[in-house]
Amino acid sequence: MRAIVVDDEPGARSALINLLTNLFEDIKIVGEADGVDSGKKLIAEKKPDLLFLDVQMQDGTGFDLLAGIDRSNLQVIFVSAHDHFAITAIKFSAVDYLVKPVEPIELQKAIEKIRQQKSLTEVQKKLDLLLSNVNKIEKIALPSLNGIEFVKLNDIVRCEAESNYTVFYLINGEKIVVSKTLKEYEDILSRNNFFRIHKSVIINIKYLKKYIKGDGGTVIMEDGTELAVSRRRKDGFLDALS
Repeated sequence: MRAIVVDDEPGARSALINLLTNLFEDIKIVGEADGVDSGKKLIAEKKPDLLFLDVQMQDGTGFDLLAGIDRSNLQVIFVSAHDHFAITAIKFSAVDYLVKPVEPIELQKAIEKIRQQKSLTEVQKKLDLLLSNVNKIEKIALPSLNGIEFVKLNDIVRCEAESNYTVFYLINGEKIVVSKTLKEYEDILSRNNFFRIHKSVIINIKYLKKYIKGDGGTVIMEDGTELAVSRRRKDGFLDALS
């Protein structure tokens, strides 16, 4: 696997390249660049299989670089020092990312995901979704049993936990089962008009029809579903409504 590292911090590039060299015999570093423009030129010249890409650089962002290259045969792992809006967009798009300083175990997990990726078409769809989500998040990539489903946030009525899985209920009656926990989705949905009303349920407030008072209370959704609000989440939920 031919890899390139694009990062405007020389120390971060060096540390990542050292990790890759020491941990993976089949990954060959074919170049490194310190910014968007130099990265584009290097990618066009070397045509790598795998790109490690910094989010924020002095001459632009990793998203600017992606938008200006041929991504058809490229896998991408983002590397960032911050957990900000850009990381949220990356999470919604189901694209892999690492937080600086990169930990060997996390790097190994990311590379293993790359190895298991069966379809480059799905990779390109995730990257396309990421670029469309950069300014305003409108869709989420959901890895289901059948592949990856790209779903509009406005179409999600609620999410419910089922063991280590999450079931997404859509406004058209469709259900999508995802092999991630509800907690993972709470972290990224909570900033987009969703609220966890119970340990096992997150709702889209857009589809809330009625709240009935009680110990914790009950909500009725637009699709007729009745759901309990836990007592300890009641105050936060009412604050969110107001």
